[in-house]
Amino acid sequence: MDIRNSMRITQTCATIAGLMGFNPPKEADKANKAVLESAEVFFEGEKADRILLYNPDAIALWLYQKYTERFIPVIRNTSAALPVLSVMPSVTPVCFASMYSGLMPEKHGIQAYIKPVLKCETLFDAAVKAGKKPVIISTKGDSITEIFKERDMEYIECDTPDECNEKTLEILKENRHEIVLCYNANFDSTMHRWGPEADISLAQIDHNANAFETLVKAAKQAWKGYNSVFCFLPDHGCHEIDGGLGSHGLDMEEDMNIIHFYGFSK
Repeated sequence: MDIRNSMRITQTCATIAGLMGFNPPKEADKANKAVLESAEVFFEGEKADRILLYNPDAIALWLYQKYTERFIPVIRNTSAALPVLSVMPSVTPVCFASMYSGLMPEKHGIQAYIKPVLKCETLFDAAVKAGKKPVIISTKGDSITEIFKERDMEYIECDTPDECNEKTLEILKENRHEIVLCYNANFDSTMHRWGPEADISLAQIDHNANAFETLVKAAKQAWKGYNSVFCFLPDHGCHEIDGGLGSHGLDMEEDMNIIHFYGFSK
């Protein structure tokens, strides 16, 4: 039986905006009620002052189900783990465009593995309009920077995922931004070459989980006294193909079902 998650990746945009108390893009999908109500209880009716968005590429729900212990560093730093449905085609630029615009691919315009600058309103446009300072930290040339360029915000491009994480630690300590996004492509890169369940690929899940924990700890230290949210938000899943290699992009459970984590601190 083909089971699809009912929560949608397109809800992420309005959810982040709702957590921080500013208006999302007008046409964005509605916010995730479970996240907003959890935050309202934790923050006692107040809004979030700071948000860390950690985006590991290609982490599927089935990987969490089969290798749950590898996610313990994520679990102990969050309080909600929600099954989420990605979009088709389930490839990086399409999925991140939907995640941070709140729109389906036919509306935001990216419907293949291409990296044009989005012309629609996004979370980052709405954040800047509300007086927030976002920053995107990613590896050079990757989708998540390319498609969101030309906004009045900061972009930092690094050579490797580890450098992205180190730079994110610096940015957190400076405490100049309300929205800090860090992208890691290491699992996606590895699983394409060796398959999702190869030892070298599973080690990258460990790497992502540990990196997230390190960033959360740094954020909690730098953001003491602020209402803060920490998000672990993959874009799409993956599956094994002939030859033991990994792939994604199909309308199938393995590629479409992902899991999003949210944690809170004050």
